[in-house]
Amino acid sequence: MGKIFRFHNDVDTDQIIASQYLLFPTIEEMKGHTFESLDPEFPEKVRPGDFVVAGENFGCGSSREQAPSVLKALGVTAVVAKSFARIFYRNSINIGLPVIVCKELYDAVEDGQEMTLSMKDGTVTANGKTFSCTKLPEKMQQILDEGGLIASLNREEA
Repeated sequence: MGKIFRFHNDVDTDQIIASQYLLFPTIEEMKGHTFESLDPEFPEKVRPGDFVVAGENFGCGSSREQAPSVLKALGVTAVVAKSFARIFYRNSINIGLPVIVCKELYDAVEDGQEMTLSMKDGTVTANGKTFSCTKLPEKMQQILDEGGLIASLNREEA
């Protein structure tokens, strides 16, 4: 079970991590500025096991891999949204951050509430209700379990 951090439609990668912080040499240095323009206290409030829940087109904008990377570095379990920008979705899988499509969840929850996610069953439970969401294909789940695409490919080569 984790806390919900709820964000609106069309959150772009610059709102997740602003471009001026891309000059920092590590994700560890960048993560303290996650969602700075939307919720400046997010990095202090979020805990490992928490969730980002969003509306439509989450992660639109540039193709910066740092956007999902800072979320993962802060311990976000998954991003659950009505829909994702294609490049953010792909970058998230590449670095091992689960991104789950769940059309009904966003309108049924509020910021600060708690939820659980079962990627195996393709369900989210919040407010005593269970919602159907993306059930990832076995190969994609394996990639996430191994820490992302690069980590998975490196294991195959070994």
